[in-house]
Amino acid sequence: MSLFNEWWVWMGASLVLAILEVFAPGWVFLGFAVGAFFLGAMIALGIGTGLSLAWSLVIFAVLSLIAYVLMRQIFGVRRGQVKIWDRDIND
Repeated sequence: MSLFNEWWVWMGASLVLAILEVFAPGWVFLGFAVGAFFLGAMIALGIGTGLSLAWSLVIFAVLSLIAYVLMRQIFGVRRGQVKIWDRDIND
């Protein structure tokens, strides 16, 4: 059995990626953290226990993409919120 078929590996990766998001904000690592969390939850529930490493990474990528797109829709840049500069920093 591969180490990538263990639920705690994916939960640990989720925690590390969430901590990286704190140090480098931008919603990138958080999408990966959510993907790793849900893959770990799937494996813990017995849904993805017999997956190979390649299929685990594909499912992780798809879950991360879905999480990133949803977070972009919910927390992303709102339309009409444009920063208007009224003075130069050199003045």
